Amino acid sequence: MDTKIRVHRAPKTLITGNGCVAQIGAEAKKLHGKRVLIITDPGVACCGTVESVETPLREAGMEVGIFDKAVPEPPMGSVHEIVDIAKEGKYDLIVGFGGGSAIDVAKVVAVLVPNDDHLEDYVGVDQVPHKGLPFIAVPTTAGTGSEVTAIAIFANEKLNVKQGVVSPHLIPNIALVDPVLTYSCPQGVTAASGMDALIHNIEAYISVNATMHTDPLAAEGIKLISKSIRTAVFDGGNAWARHNMAMGSLLGGISFGNAGVGAVHAMSYPIGGMFHVPHGIANTLMLPWVMEYNMLACPQFFKEIGELMGEDMEGLSDREGCEVTLQTLRTLAEDLEVPQYLNEVGIPESAIPALVEGALTQGRLWNNNPRKFSAEDMAQVYRNMAVKPGTEPVKEKKAPVKKAAAKK
Repeated sequence: MDTKIRVHRAPKTLITGNGCVAQIGAEAKKLHGKRVLIITDPGVACCGTVESVETPLREAGMEVGIFDKAVPEPPMGSVHEIVDIAKEGKYDLIVGFGGGSAIDVAKVVAVLVPNDDHLEDYVGVDQVPHKGLPFIAVPTTAGTGSEVTAIAIFANEKLNVKQGVVSPHLIPNIALVDPVLTYSCPQGVTAASGMDALIHNIEAYISVNATMHTDPLAAEGIKLISKSIRTAVFDGGNAWARHNMAMGSLLGGISFGNAGVGAVHAMSYPIGGMFHVPHGIANTLMLPWVMEYNMLACPQFFKEIGELMGEDMEGLSDREGCEVTLQTLRTLAEDLEVPQYLNEVGIPESAIPALVEGALTQGRLWNNNPRKFSAEDMAQVYRNMAVKPGTEPVKEKKAPVKKAAAKK
């Protein structure tokens, strides 16, 4: 029985369904917005989908500005330019429109504008002192779940590692999750972001901080994504698959936003920070190898995950079920053509000590993991996945320069 004190957080207003983005004007009026800054990225801007939020905002009588240069895997240094634009334009409402990176940037811009601080001051848990501008999140991918979390992730260029800002002040006032907006998402992005969403649900399900509130959401998210992701990737216009993926990502966001993620994310962050591997790919890369280590700590949960993914576990022991689940995860990554070895993304074995050092800085995430990792355990996991059988290792090159430890 879980007798710990728990806090469950999510946006005050959550609107879902095909076409729901059209309601953004009416919802923005409830937040008393008059001058709205939409923050998005070049890829989304090129697709012409920004009009889906700009038009209803203008029709609601608001002045609208657009910043369309938010970059994937955003570096901390990229944020303050946008804060200056928001201040100079006297915007009183922020809209994050795009993938997780654009929404994360919008989150911190919203709190930095009135607080007049530096993003580096907010790294860690509960370091944001006050509420920011009202903020609406509208995702265009089914992946990060950022539209419902109190978390924003950035690349610290100085330390060569990713760091998180965690505060209830980052939770959007309103999240609009419209599956139609994901239809134009490219195949590769759909695969990587969809696997990221699945991993959020899986890590939340096995987290030591999972609760009776998060478990049902994570379980349903695993079901929805497992049965839909292949169709969404290879038949991107399929409405059933896109809806399931959007809802599965949303459930994953609420689940991990409260239960937390663990070793998969902790060990993927230095891969993204040092070698600029996209977040969804880095997580998928780590998934089977970390789960192989984690499963002995909670074999019954791993058997349940396999069942949620559609595997028949009748007559199998928990330990046997673990192996089925592990192979199911590997097969899924193979089907989606997402790499599972370091050399497939250009990382040499000589980088492993630096990767371990980067992973060790992620104390917030290790606290959620069901099995303890030593530095040597981390190194062994990285070694296990260093070279794909039958392929050549990456030619040795100088490992990334080690930096001072990041804030935990």
